[in-house]
Amino acid sequence: MKTIKLSCAQALFKYLIAQKTIIDGKKEPLFPGAFGIYGHGNVACIGQAMEEIQSDLPGYRGHHEQNMALTGIGYARAMRRKQIFIATSSVGPGSTNMVTAAAVALSNRLPLLLIPGDTFSSRFPDPVLQQVENFNSPTETQNDSFKSVSKYFDRITRPEQILSSLPQAIQVMLDPADCGPATISISQDVQGEVYDYPEVFFEENIHEIRKIYPDPNQIKIAAEKIRNSKQPIIISGGGVLYSEAEIELSAFAKKHNIPVTSTVMGIGCMTHDDPYYISAIGCLGEGSSNSLSKDTDLALAVGTKLADFTTGSWTNFQNPDFCLVSINTSRFDTTKHRAIPVVSDAKVGLTQLSEELGDWKAPSMWYERAVDEREKWDTYVKRESGPTNQEIPSYAHAVGAVYRNADPSDIVVTAAGGLVGEVVQIWKPKQLNTFETEWGFSCMGYEISGALGIKMAKPKQDVIVFVGDGSYLLHNSDIYSSVLYDQKLIIVVCDNGGHMVINRLQLAKGGKEYICNLRAARAKNLQFVNFEAHAKSMGANGETVKSTSELEAAFKRAKESDKTYVIVMETHGYEWLDGTAFWESPTLENATTEGNKKALQENVDGKKMQRKGV
Repeated sequence: MKTIKLSCAQALFKYLIAQKTIIDGKKEPLFPGAFGIYGHGNVACIGQAMEEIQSDLPGYRGHHEQNMALTGIGYARAMRRKQIFIATSSVGPGSTNMVTAAAVALSNRLPLLLIPGDTFSSRFPDPVLQQVENFNSPTETQNDSFKSVSKYFDRITRPEQILSSLPQAIQVMLDPADCGPATISISQDVQGEVYDYPEVFFEENIHEIRKIYPDPNQIKIAAEKIRNSKQPIIISGGGVLYSEAEIELSAFAKKHNIPVTSTVMGIGCMTHDDPYYISAIGCLGEGSSNSLSKDTDLALAVGTKLADFTTGSWTNFQNPDFCLVSINTSRFDTTKHRAIPVVSDAKVGLTQLSEELGDWKAPSMWYERAVDEREKWDTYVKRESGPTNQEIPSYAHAVGAVYRNADPSDIVVTAAGGLVGEVVQIWKPKQLNTFETEWGFSCMGYEISGALGIKMAKPKQDVIVFVGDGSYLLHNSDIYSSVLYDQKLIIVVCDNGGHMVINRLQLAKGGKEYICNLRAARAKNLQFVNFEAHAKSMGANGETVKSTSELEAAFKRAKESDKTYVIVMETHGYEWLDGTAFWESPTLENATTEGNKKALQENVDGKKMQRKGV
């Protein structure tokens, strides 16, 4: 057997650049790039290995370990899990900064390869700089914190261990049912140790994500349940996008006359002008879909984990004859709430289920009601988000102003705070795959970093970011990254003076304004941030506007800009679009104020409608 002597770090990256994938019929790198923040725990060996292969695997300078990993997540989602970004950090705080990003990837079932530096396997220099010692378990380091948020974790303590570990990590990241982040934690001394690796280990390997085909018996049982329904709906989730089943979903709905709703992560799998697409469902969804969900006798969930914001904490489905059918690659997801399971890829599952249903159609009266519900709610949303002379515009006004001027191909990005709900209701996709919200983990700070990854994946489309002042202050350094790497973003900062959607929840639960609202944050010298100046200091273009008409004009200038453009507008902190679903959230049982008592009663009343495990 021919061998080649390499350091562990060199072998690691030589193997990674040999991995390929097929995208649109063309062979492409499975790993298109790597973000890195170097420190003593990864610069000497991993850093040099990356420099040596930069023509095959370009490296990008990160500015915060969490941010750069979030950028990789945005890229993976935009590429529908077909390509995987790498993020490498030093040991200590550099590595633990990536733990949150790993949780984002895990929650959203997205691939990400994390390569943090670790302590010395020899232990001779212990405790090394930035090592956290566990007195009772010397094999544990701070990097063990990745275990609970990684689909695959391995600590490399000998250079030859990557021969078995790397193939396993890649298979996990490409598994449609078990997809998630992989963490390869490499001891600092081992990174530079050499080994005679088999040359065949570095031969080109082409990967394609496998399709999971359903069991014929599961298809028959599911089809029989659907045939017996009178008022069915479809709940489409992110799995539809990852499966690239958009055409099949639309065809299924049309053939069988079933209205389609979507989760937040599933928006973009159908355009709003598709006659069978109604709206998003659940706590952030619209009254049209939530009205249908109250009466539906069957929900066909496709590619969704059915989170509480989708199901209204399981209060949305009030029909006593309600039945759930679930198509999902994950067995775990298909059996929730006594669902009829179809363990399958969405694309294949919808196709085979449609064949089994034959010419069956849902009653026309049900579909006609769905269309009426959509028209009524669309009218409400257009009114609330339309042009206004209001002194301080609302979030809805801001989103509406941008939406009216956006191109069909523009991609919108949100992640946390009150903007998500407003964008979900107002931003009706004009083109498939143009809605990219991170709601699996709702990570504050994802907005700008994730958008950077999306832009890197889709360079020919404008990427529009809606971000509140809270998330902006948490993570904003990738404005600088977007300028450095010529990845233009259009960022709309809606400044309402604090974490005002949580302030809203605080008040709704009977509390008093405290800390969330900047004006109630016990500040001794209350200052408001000049976001325009801050963005410009990082090389972006920017301006501050006061009205929706000014916002529309600024957005047009942003479209013409040759680099990242930040538009700042003060927005109202107390005006929101209506919510039409219950959400179970922590509530004081020993109510002391009238507000507490009202909130407790609302919680009790809401839970009376809750389906408990069924």
